Amino acid sequence: MGRGHRPSHRRRGHEGSPSHSFGDRVLVLPGEELPGHGLKPGPGTYRVGGRIYASVLGLLSPRPPLVQVVPLSGRYIPKPRDVVIGTVTDVQGTFWLLDIGAPRWAPLHMTGTPWKIEVGETDRYLRVGESVVVQVENLDPTGRIGVTMNGEGLGKLEGGTIVSLSPARIPRVVGRGGSMIQTIIQRTGAQIAVGQNGRVWVGGSPEAIERVREALRIIAEGAQHRGLTERVDSYLRATASGDEVGPQEPPTETAHRDAPGPTYVSPPPADRDVEPEIEDEEPVDPDLE
Repeated sequence: MGRGHRPSHRRRGHEGSPSHSFGDRVLVLPGEELPGHGLKPGPGTYRVGGRIYASVLGLLSPRPPLVQVVPLSGRYIPKPRDVVIGTVTDVQGTFWLLDIGAPRWAPLHMTGTPWKIEVGETDRYLRVGESVVVQVENLDPTGRIGVTMNGEGLGKLEGGTIVSLSPARIPRVVGRGGSMIQTIIQRTGAQIAVGQNGRVWVGGSPEAIERVREALRIIAEGAQHRGLTERVDSYLRATASGDEVGPQEPPTETAHRDAPGPTYVSPPPADRDVEPEIEDEEPVDPDLE
């Protein structure tokens, strides 16, 4: 194959078109032409010769003045001000390395925490395997990710469990105006922190955690359908074992680990651009010399 060529684009509405209804929305394939007359290309699309095409596998979502495609799956690409859930993978004298599901590890410096830490004492506050809610503070030209734990709703996560989803599913986990996440919290009494990197921390009783986990599975598998909040609410009502209560108080932490116990972390907007998933790619250690 000595000569390369651009793959032919597909047209919607013609015989042999791969588009089809997915629930009550339209699934499109990469390279497929979209009905974008009078609209501008948005996330998940690109323009060639005055026509707009899908760049990812996803659901067609016209939002004038844009036409966009919401991907069915995606890998987390960090952006400044994103709130994410990270797990400690290494502890050094002045910082911790966090896995936030991005292509690179994210170093959290001891000055980026609410704690007064002496050099060499970092392992007294966070250990390998523990998790935190942090905010992406900056990205430098080399791709290094700067994060901080200073801010409202940020801090160490005690107990509970973390459920991992595609970052593309997070807007559906939250719902319009927070409707979905508030329904889950109200119906289960669980503590929930949502990270924009596709991780959801759930704290509470074993029963509450299991019900939230199942609700998240329903969302992940049915994110392309309308009426999803009602479906999840019906499941949670059907599995309720007693009086429904609001979120429980966060667990008490030791004095030197005192930090906010998040109940809910704001998600990205529904039209946030999420890059396509990359298989078998490991995070790269940052240059910390």
